[in-house]
Amino acid sequence: MRIRTDDEVYRVDAVWLGPPKATFPWRARYVAWLVGIPVFLLVLTTERWAGWSFGFFSTAWAFVATIVITRLITAKISHERPLGAVAAMAAKELNSPRERTTGTGGAASASRVRVRANRPLPKHRRRRQYQHHGYGGGAGAQGTPRARRSRPAAQAGR
Repeated sequence: MRIRTDDEVYRVDAVWLGPPKATFPWRARYVAWLVGIPVFLLVLTTERWAGWSFGFFSTAWAFVATIVITRLITAKISHERPLGAVAAMAAKELNSPRERTTGTGGAASASRVRVRANRPLPKHRRRRQYQHHGYGGGAGAQGTPRARRSRPAAQAGR
């Protein structure tokens, strides 16, 4: 047994064939007229902005461009995806946040890196150096060793 769906009902396009007794030689859906007229005005405006003069050929090319753009747009429109949903989807796609592909900082430079003549030593090595070699580098005065800190009894036997 075959179950028929109701898709045929929705596949019927709302088509305007033109005025009564003077129909157009082509079929165009209402949504195509709704999209095509503003697209045509937008294409004409773009031509004027680009510096093309108004004439027969510029208008003919605008008409051809309008047909192509309108067919591209209306190919995305159906009974399951109406014009309002396509427009909302396009608006959200254009306004959605994007992943940043470039870094936020500039070029790396070593201008803020401090360079010293002597390599800094870890704290435990600095303490030994002062005690054994008698180096008076910072705390002691001219060759006198630094004062020893008192250590716990367990560490003193090392």
